[in-house]
Amino acid sequence: MSDKHLHIISFNVPYPANYGGVIDVFYKAKALAGAGVKVHLHCFEYDRKRAPELEQLFHSVDYYKRNISKKYLFKRYPYIIETRNSARLVENLLKDDYPILMEGIHTSMLLLEKRLKNRKRLVRTHNIEHDYYTNLSRAETDPFKKYYFYTEAGKLKKFEKVLASADHLVAISQKDFQHFSKRFKNVSYIPAFHPHKKVESLTGQGSYVLYHGNLSVPENSDVVRFLLTEVFNDLNIPVIIAGLNPSRTLQNMAGELSNVKLVANPNDENLKNLIKQAHVNISITGQATGMKLKLLNALYNGRFCVVNDKMLSGNGLDVLCEVANDVRSIKKQIVRLMQREFTLEMKDSREATLTKLYNNGNNVARLIELIF
Repeated sequence: MSDKHLHIISFNVPYPANYGGVIDVFYKAKALAGAGVKVHLHCFEYDRKRAPELEQLFHSVDYYKRNISKKYLFKRYPYIIETRNSARLVENLLKDDYPILMEGIHTSMLLLEKRLKNRKRLVRTHNIEHDYYTNLSRAETDPFKKYYFYTEAGKLKKFEKVLASADHLVAISQKDFQHFSKRFKNVSYIPAFHPHKKVESLTGQGSYVLYHGNLSVPENSDVVRFLLTEVFNDLNIPVIIAGLNPSRTLQNMAGELSNVKLVANPNDENLKNLIKQAHVNISITGQATGMKLKLLNALYNGRFCVVNDKMLSGNGLDVLCEVANDVRSIKKQIVRLMQREFTLEMKDSREATLTKLYNNGNNVARLIELIF
């Protein structure tokens, strides 16, 4: 049997795999390589260093400077797509006839390249991007950023029709699958790829509530502000907030509450330990978009999970979470769960559900079938 080769076009350098989008890219590529596919990884670089670790895992790795000049704000196509347009990438892809997997609409400018029209081309949709940017525009207070998000949302909505040129779209969530399958023919749902092999949740009881996330992302810092002012402010329960690059404002707000401790920039091992030792992991969001991989992290490693509806966003995980959508019900769930023990039966039930839905091995086999 001849070797299976695949080009994967990543919107960013996917290592270290420490935030939502790149987690799926990295563990998908790793699962494909583990299944014998020779992966040719192409990365756009702009805010992350080159990663020698990738060369040990994949058949070849190439980097392309993402040109983030402001002039691209005034182009016809969305900024996130225009800035990932590379003639050198196209030249490299033309050297063979291997299939191409584009990560996100971000890298789908290749669908407009006539010289590639006879190639097998797939797009992994990480989000309904125009919805995401519309929500960012609504939440933003800075007039320039607000206008940018608003115009980007319009351009993304218009550009979406280009996805019809792909041979297949691979949606990351049920919600996204429903959206894209209304518009396009060949759409499949394959859940997010992730680093977890088995449920490592501790039984018994922890002593605190944990919120974790990348705290430099406005969506997450808004959630933390809400939790500090509305939920944790009068809860007589210890709380830990952990994540990357919290602003001085967030640090000061957390410092004003005697029951709250903020842990800035924990490494992977420390974060995993914080998740495991917590009794309740709280994962709420203002955006019902994309797949929230931090929820998977909490379910594989933590005890109870409190979420809002927007966090679930068609990911099939509602049976494993306690849902609360307003201040009163979030507080009520936390207080109720702090009295309950996390049992072995709960852990086993979670293991069964996650293995069925989020098994990298099963999902990579389905993906290989689609590609080849």
